[in-house]
Amino acid sequence: MPASLPSSSLTVGVLGGMGPDATLDFMAKVLAATPAGSDQDHVHMLIDHNPHVPDRTQAILGQAGAPGPVLANMAKQLQDAGADFIVMPCNTAHAFQSDIEAVLDVPFVSIIEETAAACSDFEAVGLLATRGCLASGIYDAALSVAGVRAVLPDDVETQTFMELTASIKGGDSGSEIGAGMLRLADALIARGAEAVIAGCTEIPLVLEQSMLDVPLISSTDILADATVAYALGDKELNPLTTRLKV
Repeated sequence: MPASLPSSSLTVGVLGGMGPDATLDFMAKVLAATPAGSDQDHVHMLIDHNPHVPDRTQAILGQAGAPGPVLANMAKQLQDAGADFIVMPCNTAHAFQSDIEAVLDVPFVSIIEETAAACSDFEAVGLLATRGCLASGIYDAALSVAGVRAVLPDDVETQTFMELTASIKGGDSGSEIGAGMLRLADALIARGAEAVIAGCTEIPLVLEQSMLDVPLISSTDILADATVAYALGDKELNPLTTRLKV
């Protein structure tokens, strides 16, 4: 039987709802990654599941109001409710990370930084992400720090990706959507990608490792694993801002 979690395990605040199915997938992966043998062994998560956050891509492209203030308010409420650190299983929303961190006294764990760090063994990785995420350059910057070259989709491929993710958000995660996502991944591989980042948390709902001939780097899985590791103390958060329970 797995060992019980330490009594000093941390409480996780989750900025969720972007989109709803992706948040549920993240939560399920946190549960699966936790060495638990009973209810009491699982990580304590405080979740603001808010699907009404303004559209992140539209905001980045100047077509909608900025979601930064909404995300910051959500994060502050989670902190005030007892969260020891904050995570957000939405890649594109990390373009507004500075708004979130400006109101926090606890750490914010970036899905972008965690995923980029996981790519350090590769020279070039493909990136499947929303138009807003690509336009923001947040992955380019993080991968550059890791010494990795990003292989990006072209404009037509990006439009196809946006249509596929819209279908997923609309409840269609069928085989045709998965096949379309696979074609996009294969196009990046054909241009030299040694692995493919699922840089949108809707992607793992339709695309699995077994479908690819190269590693699929799921940002959802990486953030879930990191969340458990930070909560259990296997990875260290900033000690100046972590409020460890005793």
